[in-house]
Amino acid sequence: MYSFINIKHLFQAKKMKMSVAVPLLAAALFLSLILCVGLGPVKVAPVSTAKIILSYIPGMENIVGHTWTQLDENIVRGLRFPRVLLGLIVGASLAVTGVTMQVLVRNQLADPFILGVSSGAAAAATLGMLFGVFSFLGTYSLSISAFAGSAITIIFVYIISLVRGRINITQLLLSGVAIAMIMDGVTRIITLSAPNALGLHNATFWMSGSLAGARWAYLTLPFAVLIVCIAVLMVNYRTLNLLLLGDESAGALGVNVRRMQKTLILLASLMAGTTIAVSGTIGFVGLMVPHFSRLLVGADHKRVLPVSALLGGIFVVWVDVAARTLLAPEELPVGILTAIIGGPIFIFLLKRKTGGA
Repeated sequence: MYSFINIKHLFQAKKMKMSVAVPLLAAALFLSLILCVGLGPVKVAPVSTAKIILSYIPGMENIVGHTWTQLDENIVRGLRFPRVLLGLIVGASLAVTGVTMQVLVRNQLADPFILGVSSGAAAAATLGMLFGVFSFLGTYSLSISAFAGSAITIIFVYIISLVRGRINITQLLLSGVAIAMIMDGVTRIITLSAPNALGLHNATFWMSGSLAGARWAYLTLPFAVLIVCIAVLMVNYRTLNLLLLGDESAGALGVNVRRMQKTLILLASLMAGTTIAVSGTIGFVGLMVPHFSRLLVGADHKRVLPVSALLGGIFVVWVDVAARTLLAPEELPVGILTAIIGGPIFIFLLKRKTGGA
């Protein structure tokens, strides 16, 4: 739980300036984009990657010299570029969702999946993958069913958390845990009833988080949701800062706490639901990245939100590179690697921050 003294200390502590942090992270993001698109079992030179990407820009195709092979273009354009862009969007969405949930419950241990959205999505997705229940939805049956599962779950959690017409944060968290356990039980029943081993393997791999199924068509919705949600949060960054003081204090300072809580639940659910729908469950990003952002720029959400989005995107993209290269041509689930790689880094940062290392 935050206190006024802690918040005041965090806001006043000397941190990296935004004028330095954002350009550095933006440059790192651009460099990561170029390098990660070229990395894989078949490598593409960074110069060729940059030229291929620039050639997509209207008017640039005649300026950039055509020095790459058709194979390079097929790899970049058809396989890796949409995958890396999806990784950027997924990482940014998870990080911003983590910030949103931590403000909502005023607890830095909150993550994007604390309300059970991932469990609901997993139950619906496995039902579709193993038994073809949602096959009538066509090509996007997996993403649509996962989003529907997460949406239904958050509606149940929201209804249960209402006490006399107001959201009770404690009841919100407990109902999220309870619904998540129920959905996990349903998922286990579905997987134990799997008609074939291949379907079970695919379902397990998806639930562990992966960007392997990235397509250009998958980018539009999560990107649009991310932009809209970040815009709403940035407009209300002062309100987010005040919410850390507690409901009573924030209300006394003019914040409509009830309306803002509903807004935060809606935004977090939209971002988490659309993200899970295209990538499965990729954990730890929404927990770790907001902490790292606060260590860099302090606790003011005007700085935390954009920095978290940039850091989250960079982190997921590089973890995905490791996922597709460590055991090439086989792939590892991204969600497993985020925990294995991110956990030690997070512990190191905590110990360094507290002077324990």
